[in-house]
Amino acid sequence: MDFAVHFLNSFTLLADQPSVGDRVRVIPGQVWLNLGICVVALIVLVRVWRGLKQLNEFAPYFATAFAGFMILFFWVYHRSEPRFLTPVVEKLTYFFPTKSKSEQDLERIRRSLKEP
Repeated sequence: MDFAVHFLNSFTLLADQPSVGDRVRVIPGQVWLNLGICVVALIVLVRVWRGLKQLNEFAPYFATAFAGFMILFFWVYHRSEPRFLTPVVEKLTYFFPTKSKSEQDLERIRRSLKEP
């Protein structure tokens, strides 16, 4: 008797589980758009890498390093780095300009031009 009750209880628990199709339908459209953009970006990245590799053996590595430095400088200027890189970017702000420093310098120059 206990086995039959246990079996029926487990069967109803299994019946309550949503199917894969139901779970996929719940995913918002923005997630699918982001996923599609990532797939297209990956395809473009592979094609550019292969094209640069045909041009020169070291060209893709130079392009990767250049893109990495551009992203790093963007993060330093706008202070939009990921949280785990904040200590590194904090040290780089002493050597490279940031948006807040540039705005402060411009404001100081404007005030000095108005004061004569």
